[in-house]
Amino acid sequence: MAYRVFRSPNRYIQGVGAIEVLGKETAVYGEKAFLLTDDFVWGLLQDKVERALEGFPYHYEAFTGEASLEEMVRLADAVADTTADVIIGLGGGKIIDVAKGIAAACELPVVIVPTTVSTDAPTSAISVLYTPDGLFDHYCFYDKNPELVLVDTQIVIQAPLRFFASGMADALATCAEALATQASGEKALAGGLPTLAGTAIAKACEETLFRDGIHAFADVQNGLVTPAVEAIVEANTLLSGLGFENGGLAAAHAIHNGFTAIKGEVHRLTHGEIVGFCLLVQLVLEGRPHAEFAKYSQFLAAIGMPTTLAEMHLAGATREELLAVGKLAVSQSNTMRNLNKNITAEQVADAILAVDGLVGKE
Repeated sequence: MAYRVFRSPNRYIQGVGAIEVLGKETAVYGEKAFLLTDDFVWGLLQDKVERALEGFPYHYEAFTGEASLEEMVRLADAVADTTADVIIGLGGGKIIDVAKGIAAACELPVVIVPTTVSTDAPTSAISVLYTPDGLFDHYCFYDKNPELVLVDTQIVIQAPLRFFASGMADALATCAEALATQASGEKALAGGLPTLAGTAIAKACEETLFRDGIHAFADVQNGLVTPAVEAIVEANTLLSGLGFENGGLAAAHAIHNGFTAIKGEVHRLTHGEIVGFCLLVQLVLEGRPHAEFAKYSQFLAAIGMPTTLAEMHLAGATREELLAVGKLAVSQSNTMRNLNKNITAEQVADAILAVDGLVGKE
């Protein structure tokens, strides 16, 4: 029998200056931290983090590789050598995913401190793993979500504006994918059927984006933290995170993963930039009315996200390349079945081309 399942992190903290309570909050879970970040982030935030962790011992470890199983194994060995008893993941999506993985491998609590709101990875009990060469490999599922997700709004808005917008594009797919999963009767990533709560959160995520997204985009452009910005930070991180994990992923993320099958400039794009375009492909596969397609594509364009093949660096993509994307998107390791298990690689390729024909004709 399939049960309804909902899961979430133990605690979520968001606001200007939230980094200041990192030491106090982390001390709830351990006595020495293994702090995983990269040298770029450390160069920007070292002073703030050291003040926040004053009196709380930690070992700094630089993330230098891919979010791969090999990197997780290497870092898990490093954790054992340092005798740390709590993991802190400070950085973007790949650092966050690796921090969750090494915490699970070492059976330790994990504190997530995102430095951008470009993805909804922080709250989930899931990592996206790649091969050392950057090809999508598989999803890795853990027994528990992070103990704490701590988001300092002032820090995340200092990341490039493109990252803030990318998080909105990623979050915009949450509701569409959750509703598709619910309609298909498939399980959500939480391990059971979607709950009313999970679907409601996914809907609230989309409502928040359409209500506050354009204003928040302008405010961040001007370096401001406003109520609209706080709302979008929460939508990108908490609402989208809970929504996708408990509501389900479908075609948008499956096609995103499919794009790792081809080489080229598309890989210069962020996760959210690709997911936003792939959401438009999902809408085509669903046969959504043109007015609905226009609502999503115009929002994405307004925040600078790609909506055409040229903007995806795919203007010259061959039919063979798009079929390779489709084949990986409909593979068993992906989530296309949550939209429709009978969708073919050819249909995915056609839908990608169709998006290009529809954009600009709204």
